[in-house]
Amino acid sequence: MSRRAATLTAASVIVIVLAIIGSAMPVPYVALMPGPTSNTLGTNDKGQPLIRIDGRQTYPDAGHLNFTTVTYRGGPGGRIDLFTALRGWIAGDTAIVPEETIFPDDESPKKVDEENTRQMQDSQQSAEAAALHELGIPVTTRVVVDGIQKGRPADGVLKTGDEITAVDGTKVTNVAQVTGTMAKHKIGDSVTLAYTRAGKPATTTLKTVATPNGDRAAVGVVISDQYKFPFKIDISVGDIGGPSAGLMFSLAIIDKLTPGPLTRGTFIAGTGTITAKGEVGPIGGIQQKMIAARKAGATVFLTPKDNCPDAAASRPDGLRLIRADTLHGTVQAINALTTGKGDVPTCE
Repeated sequence: MSRRAATLTAASVIVIVLAIIGSAMPVPYVALMPGPTSNTLGTNDKGQPLIRIDGRQTYPDAGHLNFTTVTYRGGPGGRIDLFTALRGWIAGDTAIVPEETIFPDDESPKKVDEENTRQMQDSQQSAEAAALHELGIPVTTRVVVDGIQKGRPADGVLKTGDEITAVDGTKVTNVAQVTGTMAKHKIGDSVTLAYTRAGKPATTTLKTVATPNGDRAAVGVVISDQYKFPFKIDISVGDIGGPSAGLMFSLAIIDKLTPGPLTRGTFIAGTGTITAKGEVGPIGGIQQKMIAARKAGATVFLTPKDNCPDAAASRPDGLRLIRADTLHGTVQAINALTTGKGDVPTCE
């Protein structure tokens, strides 16, 4: 055997050995890839309207207001191998990120999925509230118990799902009112809570204790605002989770409740969290979401302002970025874009 042949043989053996090692060596990284996009004006995978409104006049809508997603591979119990990570680093549409970015404190995929489901449900409520607020349709709130801290005064007294209606005899309809009243109490004071459970009113008086950091009085209850809408809005997206579709949900609801198509034939996709006040927040995976949007046919991508620098640096060809600061501003920007009248805020 010649020296050259021997060298090639040895190199081939090394490559094979490295391939075997790489394919069997799990690494603590997660691969993020473009996920499916869904048209909020269209139907879900069951053929049902993705957003359905009952009890209020709606108008025909057309076009695309697509929300975008990111899929992942890896995580505790199912880590990707070294070669998969290396291929991801090389690929233009995949991001390889440390495992703790997606699974903090070694959370299992199941717990992450459960949290994503909860975030999706919360984002739908906020999106509905924001859309109705933008349209001037009154929305009321109520304070609902989300959880009870074990061993605290509320444990065994209040339950998840209870509605807090008053604190110390003063009616409350949002979390800020509850926390404002509680802030007046000192640790060790007694506080009286009125609540309803399964439609039946009740009251309880609890002695406050210190919060874990010891800075204020509390009774060990986790509460949140829930919204009362004057008509029914159903959003059905299947097993997709996370909060980042909020902006697109709000825009679709507005489109359905107002005459004429908002998009005027423009294929618009986007992303962004939404608050009930219509504030648009940043999201993760902006590069993968833009790629998914462009592949689906989008020519315009609504981008939260805090994501603009990263989005502008990796924008796919043929995709125009519109900066989204608030729901109101985004509606104005879409109108300006599709009519050619007015300024269109961009990320570029």
